[in-house]
Amino acid sequence: MPAPAAPAVVDHPTVDHPAVDHSVRATLRSPRALRTEVLGGLVVALALIPEAIAFSIIAGVDPRVGLFASFTMAVTIAFVGGRPAMISAATGAVALVVAPLVREHGLDHLVAAVILAGLIQVVLGVLGVARLMRFVPRSVMVGFVNALAILIFLSQLPHLQGVPFAVYPLTAAGIAIMVLFPRLTKVVPAPLVAIVLVTVVVVAAGIAVPTVGDEGALPESLPSLFFPDVPLTLETLRTVAPYALGMALVGLLESLMTAKLVDEVTDTRSNKTREAWGQGVANVVTGFFGGMGGCAMIGQTMINVKASGARTRISTFLAGAFLLVLVVGLGDVVAIMPMAALVAVMVMVSVGTFDWHSVRPATLRRMPRSETAVMLATVVVTVATHNLAYGVIVGVLVATLMFARRVAHLTTVTRLDGPDADGRAVYAVTGELFFASSNDLVHQFDYSGDPRGVVIDLSGAHVWDASTVAALDAVRTRYAARGTTVTVVGANADTAARLERLSGALGAGH
Repeated sequence: MPAPAAPAVVDHPTVDHPAVDHSVRATLRSPRALRTEVLGGLVVALALIPEAIAFSIIAGVDPRVGLFASFTMAVTIAFVGGRPAMISAATGAVALVVAPLVREHGLDHLVAAVILAGLIQVVLGVLGVARLMRFVPRSVMVGFVNALAILIFLSQLPHLQGVPFAVYPLTAAGIAIMVLFPRLTKVVPAPLVAIVLVTVVVVAAGIAVPTVGDEGALPESLPSLFFPDVPLTLETLRTVAPYALGMALVGLLESLMTAKLVDEVTDTRSNKTREAWGQGVANVVTGFFGGMGGCAMIGQTMINVKASGARTRISTFLAGAFLLVLVVGLGDVVAIMPMAALVAVMVMVSVGTFDWHSVRPATLRRMPRSETAVMLATVVVTVATHNLAYGVIVGVLVATLMFARRVAHLTTVTRLDGPDADGRAVYAVTGELFFASSNDLVHQFDYSGDPRGVVIDLSGAHVWDASTVAALDAVRTRYAARGTTVTVVGANADTAARLERLSGALGAGH
């Protein structure tokens, strides 16, 4: 299936700020916009190197497996992805999922799992799994962003512990440069300036501090095709399938959440269905080049979108291309870059990513407690597990429970004053009737005090599930035991169809 052409990304116009065309074609014709994309890609590539090496170590593979995965993921997703300017590469979430597989079965089984995970993502993308993003509430998104910012900051702490004292002033200097330099000019991304200046100072002064080269050996050759040496048997499938499914789900969740965040940051829309199957294609390609797989990287994406101002696929492609050039062709230069400079970049990314407005006292006082509880649940679970997917799942579950509880209390049963023209008691039911709100429905009627005829008016209600139908059946049964006839009126078309289909067919006790 050929990839559909991506629509041009155009910022929403306002009176003061007319629409800006961020399509690839328009960017190539604008030297200023192209410079932003090129420099953004370069900064991301520099930030990717230590991250990819660190994730390789977590997964238990050689550093070049993570580095080559980052290259193939970024380059491939630049063509097939649905969210321009988003960065995909080897990630910590995927590394944590596959680490046990590598430990027990080795690299070949890992690559087989990556390819299978990519195929699963393609299938899920074609089936429209991206549409499930509409069920992720804003409070979960805020929690996701805040948890991400905390994790980015925490991930830098190991680089600030047990290190020479010079690391601290160098890191502080890098942060100061990124804060102050944009006040002078925004022509060159401040993170790139910080990396270059701190590196020059360290090399010129001969300061002994940890460098990128200390994180692991950089590859000296280009990636090549790799076919996993595993038997094509059901036993192999049983071994790799659980890890492949975990990779596919975690990768899609993080990628779609990141795409949604970038949509908000850039005030543009993306094709999330294309992004879902595009992630799968990128993982399949990565697997056949011996990579460890990956998904969207929100930290590097924020560097690209917020810190550097990039908006198109060009920066994504160049991030991968620059990464390969840097680690293979300029490995000796990259190796001498101090980690302090990259730590400063990531600290500023974490500060810029955190939604500070969401934790202001005024905001917390105004926000419903249930919304705050959902945000905190997402943050706590994510930070505790170091897994964004777990946090989002728990956040959505808590939000669902809070919503059900809130809606359940909006349901009322009112006995109208006086009987109707036929001498029957009339009960008006209002609200959304589902398993949570209809649980006590059976106790809202005066069975012993009502006349021989009862009318239940549903004109102000909607029946959503079998639990409510069963509750109405129980009401009828209780009245029938006393010789009372129950008539249901006012049901809308959907409710009437559900009652007709299920009423009396659910069995006793349901």
